[in-house]
Amino acid sequence: MSIYLNNYLTYITSSKSQELSYAIKKTTDDIVPQYISNFSFREHVVSLLVGDVQSGKTSHMFGLMCAAADEGFHIFILLTTDNVILQQQTLQRAQMDLRDFCICDETDYLKFVQNGMTKPCVIVLKKNSSVLRQWKNNLASTQFCIGNPLFIIDDEADAASLNTKVNKRQVSTINRLLSEIKKTSSCSIYLQVTGTPQAIILQTLQSGWRPYFIYYFKPGNNYIGGNVIFAPENHMLELTDNEEAKDILDDDEFPENGLIKAVVFHLITSAQIFLNGGNVCNFLIHPSIKKAEHRVFAEKVGAYLNELSQSCDDESMKEMFLSAYADLSLTKTDILPFDDIYAFICQTLQDDDGVNIYTINSDAQLEENTQYHRGINIIVGGNSLGRGVTFPRLQTIYYCRIVKSPQADTMWQHARMFGYDRDPKMMRIFMPPKLYKLFADINSTNNNIIAQIQKRKGFEDIKLAYPPQLKPTRKNVIDNNFVTIFGGGVNYFPFAPQNKDIALLDSMLQNFDGNEPYTVNLHLVINILEQIESDSDWSAQTFIGFLEAILAENSSAQAQLIVRRGRDIAEGTGTLLSENDRKLGDSITDTTVLTMYKVTGNKGWNGKQIWIPNIKLPSDVVYYTLRQKG
Repeated sequence: MSIYLNNYLTYITSSKSQELSYAIKKTTDDIVPQYISNFSFREHVVSLLVGDVQSGKTSHMFGLMCAAADEGFHIFILLTTDNVILQQQTLQRAQMDLRDFCICDETDYLKFVQNGMTKPCVIVLKKNSSVLRQWKNNLASTQFCIGNPLFIIDDEADAASLNTKVNKRQVSTINRLLSEIKKTSSCSIYLQVTGTPQAIILQTLQSGWRPYFIYYFKPGNNYIGGNVIFAPENHMLELTDNEEAKDILDDDEFPENGLIKAVVFHLITSAQIFLNGGNVCNFLIHPSIKKAEHRVFAEKVGAYLNELSQSCDDESMKEMFLSAYADLSLTKTDILPFDDIYAFICQTLQDDDGVNIYTINSDAQLEENTQYHRGINIIVGGNSLGRGVTFPRLQTIYYCRIVKSPQADTMWQHARMFGYDRDPKMMRIFMPPKLYKLFADINSTNNNIIAQIQKRKGFEDIKLAYPPQLKPTRKNVIDNNFVTIFGGGVNYFPFAPQNKDIALLDSMLQNFDGNEPYTVNLHLVINILEQIESDSDWSAQTFIGFLEAILAENSSAQAQLIVRRGRDIAEGTGTLLSENDRKLGDSITDTTVLTMYKVTGNKGWNGKQIWIPNIKLPSDVVYYTLRQKG
């Protein structure tokens, strides 16, 4: 009987929405029968739940926990990032939503012991070394833990949990403690949860952290994510100059720039929301990781607001607001009259507490997250604006942080603009073209990862592909002995190929006898490569995996095929393509090029004719794959 899950779904339906309840039920229906109901209770397994950033992962996590409780799991450990506010947020959310469970804080060991196995128990812990060490000892000291399965839910599992010393052949503290916690029980399910799975996808079987299954759940209908915000010609986007952030830091005047324009948009949007009964509107500024710059930006915004408060009667200022209002009214057609909006803004600016400016970084953590849950707020910060921090009604974003070696997962986690409670008609995002291109590229690669997950219905052989200037994740959690990188635009061919069925290859290629490349479907290229074997580092299956990744997003993707026969090439020379064919292939940059040479066998090759492939993946992309043998 699904007592815990049914009670939870009933609560979600009554307190949130029927749509969310249906979505959670789909996740549990897809995962539980195949992976939890069949759990052996004899092993430790790792799994992965993927959802878009700020798309409701917690609700799906809780649904799976309830379903697992119905299947006999009664000890749950819920891990958060090492942040007091986030741990307390998660604790309070669990207390509110999981009403049939015993919910324990980090100091509730006695409560945990006294509960015994009466109710399913959830222990909410930060990924902090002292906290984890204490609870490893706590779990080991209770006699009922060793004989009962653990269900560990690791929120933002790609942060802190993975071994950051893998290339030093050592084990980082948090990673080691998590492994030790698993071993306090005879068996466990470890559910990794994240919106950015790149680092986890590149984990090896040897690491112990590669999931044996992966599941992606779709966001709800009202979710605003990358496909909305980074779509071509999106009305939300306001491009700024690449050097504007530096100019703002150096300018003591009241300049015309993207930041002041963003402030004006925020004030108009706030007026619209508050005049319609709302009580919060947030504006996020992410200038850099440098705390000194956070302070300067906060001071600049304060100076802008002060200047605006003294200029309400100035016609030039009114014209500036009128121009921004006209822009917003193109998308927010039911916006209130300008005079009402402007009067509210002028009145708000006269109030000392009318607009709040907050700085969030390691030196200035907000003690109460409710500070930006009400009011008209402008928040400036850096890395602390990343994982897990949720800003309600975040309508305006000024993002100008440019890093030398951007990482896709880190950048995406800083995209706090994603969520449900935004008004897309009034959202405005200010960023330089360079950053917009990076975010658009990350969104595209994320879509490709999701397409592969959905198509493969598992974790096998998911490939990652990124522009050269963008890395999928941080280097210190990827084992260099197992991750192979292939460059797009580079020719790859085997030194010692074998044909599984040369007659079949002859038949497949018989119609291709012209000098120019043929446009063919990628499925044909895959069929050709499936007939090639090699004992060298060249692997047909690796390239097939890359092509399947492309097909996962575009089932009609095309390639260019070049076919040559009667090539009198010596075995082992290290050269395959003729100069003309190399130039011909290099002239094609935006699609895969497969060149098939049939050699005579007169110069080696065991005296036999053989087809040799040369493959060149689309240029300006770097491809990452994981091999399980070093």
